[in-house]
Amino acid sequence: MDPERFHRFADFYPYYLREHGDRRNRRLHFIGSTLVLLCLWRLVTTGHPVWLLNGLLCGYGFAWIGHFFFEKNRPATFKYPLYSFMGDWVMYRDIWIGRIKL
Repeated sequence: MDPERFHRFADFYPYYLREHGDRRNRRLHFIGSTLVLLCLWRLVTTGHPVWLLNGLLCGYGFAWIGHFFFEKNRPATFKYPLYSFMGDWVMYRDIWIGRIKL
């Protein structure tokens, strides 16, 4: 399917998963997403906005390292920021419930 034609997240997600075929990349995404949740928790408990920045750095930093060094592709975030964000969290859930191997 041509990635230029996604009109629904349900059509995008299989493409998203193909872009995350390398387990090392998925592991980096999982670590980054977990750190994002921890940073958000710190933001709520401390009220210090630096934790929002830390969360963004963790989330995107780990993901982009996985794409550039292991997948050797361009993150979907650049073309589909909302769908990619949604895909990150759906994949995170799918890893937790065992639907996707870490």
